Amino acid sequence: MIATYVSSQNDCIYCQSCHGSTAAQHLGGKDADYDLIASMKQNYEATAISSKMKALLAIAGKVQKGGKSVTGDDVARARQEGATDKEIHDTVLIAAAFCMFNRYVDGSQHGSRAIPRSIAKSDSRPPDSVTWGGTTRSRYRQSQRNKTRWKSS
Repeated sequence: MIATYVSSQNDCIYCQSCHGSTAAQHLGGKDADYDLIASMKQNYEATAISSKMKALLAIAGKVQKGGKSVTGDDVARARQEGATDKEIHDTVLIAAAFCMFNRYVDGSQHGSRAIPRSIAKSDSRPPDSVTWGGTTRSRYRQSQRNKTRWKSS
């Protein structure tokens, strides 16, 4: 969720889509899980997530703007909501790392070739089929091809 939120704040379509889909799958993969992730990207404070996660996302959002934006009150809120020092540390690390990753992906234009903006903006659900090199394959068939490709390497 942290990677998804930071990537959405950085407007990195590729990263917010990939990590949003992964987060939704970890939650169960139902339509409601994808809706929750989409809602979280828009306004996490109004989303049905734990108050601890909201406090951690507040820290992540401030790191995205600049590390010095995080205040003692932000950390105190996260601790009050049950976050450990490790969870706070990991939140800062993930947020900072994704600021770099998002800039790399966007700057090198890797993401623009992978996921059309119209699909990524609507929600993070994976399409029923994907097109690679002019050939359309089902998700299952593509996953099987990837397994074969990795085995033969």
